[in-house]
Amino acid sequence: MRTKYTKTNKINIVTLGCSKNIYDSEILMSQLKANNKNVVHEKDGNVVVINTCGFIENAKKESIDTILEYSTKKNQGIIDKLYVTGCLSERYKPELKKEIPNVDKYFGTTDLPQLLKSLGADYKHELIGDRHITTPKNYAYLKISEGCDRPCSFCAIPLMRGAHRSKPMEEIVNEATELANKGVKELIIIAQDSTFYGLDLYKKRKLADLLLKLTKVEGIEWIRLHYAFPSGFPLDVLEVISNEKKVCSYIDIPLQHISNPILKSMRRGLDENKTVMLIKKIRDSVPEVAIRTTFILGYPGETDKDFKKLKNFVEQTRFERLGCFKYSHEENTHAYNLVDNVSEEIKQKRINEIMKIQSRISRDKNQNLIGKVLKCVIDRKEGEFYIGRTEYDSPDVDNEVLVDAKKNYMKIGDFSNLKITSANDYDLVGEPL
Repeated sequence: MRTKYTKTNKINIVTLGCSKNIYDSEILMSQLKANNKNVVHEKDGNVVVINTCGFIENAKKESIDTILEYSTKKNQGIIDKLYVTGCLSERYKPELKKEIPNVDKYFGTTDLPQLLKSLGADYKHELIGDRHITTPKNYAYLKISEGCDRPCSFCAIPLMRGAHRSKPMEEIVNEATELANKGVKELIIIAQDSTFYGLDLYKKRKLADLLLKLTKVEGIEWIRLHYAFPSGFPLDVLEVISNEKKVCSYIDIPLQHISNPILKSMRRGLDENKTVMLIKKIRDSVPEVAIRTTFILGYPGETDKDFKKLKNFVEQTRFERLGCFKYSHEENTHAYNLVDNVSEEIKQKRINEIMKIQSRISRDKNQNLIGKVLKCVIDRKEGEFYIGRTEYDSPDVDNEVLVDAKKNYMKIGDFSNLKITSANDYDLVGEPL
């Protein structure tokens, strides 16, 4: 029998997709709380807001399945109201309204004031930058810009998020200060394209200047850079990473491919030689750097020769962190005009081959860490282990350090020097000194 909410609505925010969606959900929750609304994140509530992702086919399917799940709950009387927002809703609003009509209302990525109004709340301009943190208390995502001006052939983000818009430095630093005051110790810089930061506001790339300002925020110990576009990479950022202890020796830089014909068709703005030279420059400037990258497998026209070129590149470059995506044929993108001629089976087979190579590389690199002492942050406790990370690892996507909770007491959110005692492909085991 369903629980009756007699006094007040409880609004459940359900977040799908990437860290940028987590950030948007946190903004929404802060606004609702400021309006004295009872709001929770991914817990039971009689009013549900789904923040969707529409990036690639798998993400779209997850979003649609989640909408259908809650739509069924609404039909069954388990929930009273259902709203949908985010990228999928921005991109496919007419189709969604037609196919799943019992959603109370659909909103796009820039419709926050309207969404709040439907939830009986007012948009409070004085709360710009204020957020209700849903991540573990020691880290938070810090979005420095919205949208993207890159012409990548495979990407639908500009369709959903619009043109690139940098946030003013003062606003970002104020937000970082507020986060530090709440106990956040690690800032994870996110954007659709973080290295484009500042071009619209200041007429030049200003990511290095922004990082320097963020290092001055008291209480922040780590600053981590995500989503750095390789073409036009601002090299002064490397100097900041090398010289500033607070800036992690870590760069998330999605390369997507290395074969020249594929890079050209993808409209990535650089070729194999420029890519190789950029990786060399990064490693020469920051010898301890951990480079995370991603590749797309099965892009239209990707031949065995193109794939072999990519395999050899991964073998030779030995990235510290690596992930792969299956190419997704997205409507209204430039690549949608091409023939999606690589089968799903071959796409998956190629992903498996790349990840098998990366697994071996990761194991070798982890084995070399045995006996070393690394500064780690403790994110959480799971079962009989505390789970931590090094400065070379981002939450959810990278390696973790396990500490035996039966033998040691660790405080969640604290930094600790851990001696690495063993390692496997993607995890380390450590002991506090």
